[in-house]
Amino acid sequence: MSDPQILCMGEPLIEFNQVDAGGHYLFGHGGDTSNCAIAAARAGASVSYFTALGQDEFGDSIMRLWAENGVDASRVIRDAQAHTGIYFVTHGPDGHVFSYLRAGSAASRVGPRDLPRDLISKAKIFHASGISMAISASASDAVLEAIAVAREAGVRVSFDTNLRLKLWPLERARALTEAAMRLTDIALPGLEDAHQLTGLDDPDAIADHYLELGARIVALTLGKEGCLVATPEERRRVPGIKVDAVDATGAGDTFDGNFLAEYLRVGDPFQAARFANVAAALSTCGYGAVAPMPSREDTLKVLGA
Repeated sequence: MSDPQILCMGEPLIEFNQVDAGGHYLFGHGGDTSNCAIAAARAGASVSYFTALGQDEFGDSIMRLWAENGVDASRVIRDAQAHTGIYFVTHGPDGHVFSYLRAGSAASRVGPRDLPRDLISKAKIFHASGISMAISASASDAVLEAIAVAREAGVRVSFDTNLRLKLWPLERARALTEAAMRLTDIALPGLEDAHQLTGLDDPDAIADHYLELGARIVALTLGKEGCLVATPEERRRVPGIKVDAVDATGAGDTFDGNFLAEYLRVGDPFQAARFANVAAALSTCGYGAVAPMPSREDTLKVLGA
């Protein structure tokens, strides 16, 4: 594969998603930055992924998934001493709930020494998330080091706050997320996560906060309301579209991947957000994080392009 436009880093996971009250689960794949990578590839970008997987069938399944979706995984580490992570999604009146079996996973053992520094330096965008950092202290160190490598090489850094309090306490999440955001060019927070991390309620105040930390673009997702996109010069609310949603798992990751892919294509964050809003909405029309993600052609059809 040629040099990637987008390099994502984090933890891919095997997903078991509840489909009815009788205890039936649909096998699938997840992990926020892996979802982002696949979404970006389906949107037409060249994408690579870096992590570690167990030397097990679940790891093999994720490798096959990336190959099927055109995501380069040639630098992924296979660790015979650790397992591939798993999570379960259950659904109720308050939305979806995640339960994890990921302690000691192969991805959580990755440290700065394992980084593919040459690959990071060749990308146009390096993407990571709060979850990429939360899975272990060594993973957090690795993400911050990868960001430093990217910045030194002139590679733009994209970061999704993606808060999971089952993985780390709020105060640690706040401190390390802020540290990453100070080094981020493209900030991709979600409204609920940003509220917990910053203590701010107003979307404009949240956008201002991340711009003041140094981001050149903030795309704050607002669920069904679409997103707020802000730069130092301009800001706009970009509305979403109405769909018959059944499962929002992975919708934010779909937004991220499509936003980054389209931004690289057109150089306009507002146009990229409009494209990403449609893709994210379409991804909620089926169960699972990956299976319902649209192709670029699917998204363009809805946009009427």
